[in-house]
Amino acid sequence: MVKLLTIGRTFYGIAILGLGLATIYYGDFPYMLIPEHHSWIPGLTIVSYVFGVLIIFCGACIIVEKQTRTISLLLAIFLLLIFCLYFIPYQLMVSSRAMHLGAWENAEKELALSGGAFVIAGRYRNEHDSTFIRFLAKLIPLGTILFGVTILSFGIDHFLYAKEAARYVPSGIPNHLFWIYFAGIALIGSGISILLRIRVRLIATLLGTMIFIWFIILHVPYVIAAHFADTGGEVTSAFLALAYAGIAFVIASNGKKEFPNNH
Repeated sequence: MVKLLTIGRTFYGIAILGLGLATIYYGDFPYMLIPEHHSWIPGLTIVSYVFGVLIIFCGACIIVEKQTRTISLLLAIFLLLIFCLYFIPYQLMVSSRAMHLGAWENAEKELALSGGAFVIAGRYRNEHDSTFIRFLAKLIPLGTILFGVTILSFGIDHFLYAKEAARYVPSGIPNHLFWIYFAGIALIGSGISILLRIRVRLIATLLGTMIFIWFIILHVPYVIAAHFADTGGEVTSAFLALAYAGIAFVIASNGKKEFPNNH
């Protein structure tokens, strides 16, 4: 299970680092991090650069296992606060589609990253944690819940928006709708398994493998083929897929063995 933890943590760290690099390159936040109408933010480009640097730092620390527990917890809290203090008010007070599950898709993607950071933090311990970090660590159990709920909702979206999603299936693969429904069932089943703690190692391993296959055969080709103006969104989607695969592998690694020492 240690190999799964290493693979999952590395995938997640690379994804976070990549999102930070993309933020700096495009001078704007990834499409799923904050609500789309955010041009009102003073000094948006400068703010996004600062955020990008911080995210790159977090991703790098997670990759090389430096203060993994502390960095992951702080990242998880930061992303959770964005969801609670920005996404929820925006969806309820600004968006006209607050009651449509699909309207929450970007918020759920951001929430899944928060859950993943909690999950990674939970796989490390440090006997010298500060009082503040020990306080934040009480939220670690939220990680699998947040990730399980978002995976479940992504599966439901596959059924609600099947025809729209079918166009993402490579043209060389027949029966596009079948694969969309198949993926939806797999995501729903995986989300329920993670939430109810049913055969989690097996299911989370299969989930991570499935999403990583999507990363290879769907997202990477789309990044390569995308027009420059659209590359930012495709790059973000690819890194998200890599992050989700990594989170699933970390969850799968969570047995009754000793936690790794933090570095």
